Amino acid sequence: MAAIVRPREGRMLGGVCAALARRFGISATAMRVIFLASCLLPGPQFLLYLALWVLLPGEKTASAAW
Repeated sequence: MAAIVRPREGRMLGGVCAALARRFGISATAMRVIFLASCLLPGPQFLLYLALWVLLPGEKTASAAW
């Protein structure tokens, strides 16, 4: 199982939806729609998004690997 990392490309805010979309094999747009639809339900969606933004590592570039 691959680690979830926030990609450098294709992200809008923090890259959380793009990272989750890559992990589950769906488009980033679909994941963003799912997230926005979930905001209509009660719960801590925004806090979870912020926590993932902080906790998920960013994708390393080829130059940063050296």
